[in-house]
Amino acid sequence: MVMLRDVSASAIFTGLLVAFVGFASSFAVVVEGLTAVGASAAEAASGLMALSIAMGIAGVVLSLRQRMPLSVAWSTPGAALLVTTGDVGGFGVAVGAFLLCGVMLLLAGLWKPLGRAAAAIPAPLANAMLAGVLAGLCLAPFRAVAEMPALGLPILIAWVVGGTVNRMLAVPAALLAFVVVVAMGVEMPPGLLTTLGEAAVPQAVMPVPSLTLAAALGIALPLFIVTMASQNIPGIAVMQSNGYPVTPGSWFAVTGFFSLLAAPFGGHAVNMAAITAAMCAGEDAHPNPKRRYWAAVVAGLGYVALGLLSGAVTAFVALAPGVLVQAVAGLALIPAFSGAMVAAFERVETRDAAAITFLAAASGLSLYGISGAFWGLLAGGAVMGLRGGFKASR
Repeated sequence: MVMLRDVSASAIFTGLLVAFVGFASSFAVVVEGLTAVGASAAEAASGLMALSIAMGIAGVVLSLRQRMPLSVAWSTPGAALLVTTGDVGGFGVAVGAFLLCGVMLLLAGLWKPLGRAAAAIPAPLANAMLAGVLAGLCLAPFRAVAEMPALGLPILIAWVVGGTVNRMLAVPAALLAFVVVVAMGVEMPPGLLTTLGEAAVPQAVMPVPSLTLAAALGIALPLFIVTMASQNIPGIAVMQSNGYPVTPGSWFAVTGFFSLLAAPFGGHAVNMAAITAAMCAGEDAHPNPKRRYWAAVVAGLGYVALGLLSGAVTAFVALAPGVLVQAVAGLALIPAFSGAMVAAFERVETRDAAAITFLAAASGLSLYGISGAFWGLLAGGAVMGLRGGFKASR
């Protein structure tokens, strides 16, 4: 009863807004990523549902337990990584890599040496790898304008106009434009509403997992690194900047555990949120910092509800030309791309190493079935080591 007294209208409104923004701004990236590594429409819907429920419940558990606004999200950069990686031997192999990544995320929270090792990866290299992974998708909006100007241009304009009003409205505005142009510009099959209604709640699909060395090095390891470097660590920084005491080990362990629960159903990873965490931890959620945790609780419940309707979302997305889906996904990733680029090339001493990492990750390089993200990190690390850049990066 004491906890219920902390609920306020502002916390409820902020939580609902967070759930909408968090889901709508990047679900297209998740669907595109799961599809790229071999998921069928049903498997992609299952994965999206599993991620939504996992991050929702994880956020509720952490926030109620810690009495802090601890928002959890799916790994959007991780989904972008899957797009660049492509099929590594079927979705079952990808699921095996998701499971391995979940184990690593869990261990990063429980076993301090692994957490320290992840944090010790030089920031220029981690950001360069992330920027390279995101680059291809961030070009998609402009490819859409070139290939389908009548459909692609309204999405780009909506993103610009929405972001001019409020940066948080940029992607929802682009998503709304996407829905309109698909509804008006793409021939719809008969009985669409009935089909969407029947597909609204997706079926849980559990592919038989397997794992190869290529998937471990090309998916699991880069997925772990980008999730830690671009999601978990910034999420911790957001909480610190808002004056909350942090215990990252236990938080990473919880998100790793829920990543493991989501993986068998096709979910790639969940982690501490950064942008939505800032919304939950800000004054708009409640003037009293001790009562803001309800915003994260409401957001978590919202994610669960949206996850249970993800079948209709993926069914509608499947009707759209792929380049338009990629356009929305790319627009959602532009802020992350620009931030990663700035951080990657900030220091003169490490720019060459960062450039090697970025170019390899962005090139689509694949050797022995292992994606360019891994080789880029390896090559950039070698250049940095030879030139003494590790000291400069500290």
